[in-house]
Amino acid sequence: MSTASLPSYAEPILNRTPSYSLEPHFHEQRIALVERLRPRPSGDFIKESKGGGVRLRLTAQEDNVELPVYGTTDHVAGAVEFTKPEGVSSVEVKIEGRLRIKEIAEGGTAIAKLCLTTSMLWFKDHANPICPLSLGFSLPLPNTFTYTDKTYPLPPTFDVKLSGLPGFIATIDYSVTAIVTKENHGVPLPKVKSRALGIHIGATHVSTPFKYFPRTRPAVPIPLPMQYRVGAGFLATSDWKLFESTLYSKSQTRPNIAVKLYIPASRVFCMTQPIPFHLTFESSAVSLAVFLPFGPTAANPTARKVTRIQLLRQTTVDVRNTLLYGVKTDIWRVDCIGEANFSLTGGDGPSTVSYSGEIVLDGKIKVPAFRAAGLSVKDCIVFTVTPLDPAKAPFSELRELIPVRLSTDHWIPNGAGIGVDHEHLWDPPTPPNDNRTSQ
Repeated sequence: MSTASLPSYAEPILNRTPSYSLEPHFHEQRIALVERLRPRPSGDFIKESKGGGVRLRLTAQEDNVELPVYGTTDHVAGAVEFTKPEGVSSVEVKIEGRLRIKEIAEGGTAIAKLCLTTSMLWFKDHANPICPLSLGFSLPLPNTFTYTDKTYPLPPTFDVKLSGLPGFIATIDYSVTAIVTKENHGVPLPKVKSRALGIHIGATHVSTPFKYFPRTRPAVPIPLPMQYRVGAGFLATSDWKLFESTLYSKSQTRPNIAVKLYIPASRVFCMTQPIPFHLTFESSAVSLAVFLPFGPTAANPTARKVTRIQLLRQTTVDVRNTLLYGVKTDIWRVDCIGEANFSLTGGDGPSTVSYSGEIVLDGKIKVPAFRAAGLSVKDCIVFTVTPLDPAKAPFSELRELIPVRLSTDHWIPNGAGIGVDHEHLWDPPTPPNDNRTSQ
């Protein structure tokens, strides 16, 4: 075989190895930049038994945290520790999650188990006669749960009260418990198996609730403000979605008013950031002049505004899932969790009046919308024009509803995010201070 056609591996070939730099050159472009991961919290949360002989230690927590906090795909990790392990016959760790819906009027309660994970850490036998001083564990939290043959994402810690007839109290809570069983030393036990009833005779329980706080973030950032052209209104782009409606005139001599509301097309917003919008009214000069006293920036002697853009949250409870005379038997409440401010856009033409503004969210909101069994939470932007005296108003009322979603975190420029643990990027948002997350 001839070797004349084989490539040469001389030194000049090695000189063509490309060089790399930390920052791109003028002719190069960075496709994606993955952020450096910040370390997980290194503090411990400790709960001791009443007698002080057993300690439940949960790791990877913030220092001085009131209750442990976990998110999506997290593991509840830690150790069960003893000062005197003598006499211990078994050690078990259990994680529980429950959705409880209590009907106030009739006193009934519906309970859905969200998760139930147990792990036997140690039991006494011939090979292990003495319990160790410390037993470590790491139990994963599930991503979903199943109720009446339907699967739902694991919901956050939450509670809400719905007034009415009947009224309801809905609660979602989670807990982790260490169960330490000791030898009975001749004490007779009941004939009924206590474990089948959830009772552990002669056992020590060390339990603490924890907050389940799944984190989410928008896939795209808030777009740049729309450009405005005198006489033509806002110039539409793909980053903004248009919602059109009509203010119908009650006079045959005045035309109707076309209303154009623009919000970011993704309709997913961080709950700690305001939601921008643009609003345009288009009609004849006469119709617009009649409408201006009802506009969003008009002086109003009463506290109630005629033209409003709000972010509303609807919480619904339905434990029966039935119809009564063709009507659902569920009950709900609606809360305003954000209110818009308006500013008049300069340079309006004779046939358009335009506004820009932001919906400022209520800082009390801690969890995004979710659905779990008979409990659901939904968010929507509601644009209304409601005159103080509808019978005498020159235009009919208007109501536009736009479903949106809230996220716990803001968007970050991480490109494709390959290899990024989104659950632990940057500083985490602050969960509520109490042991349950209100809406």
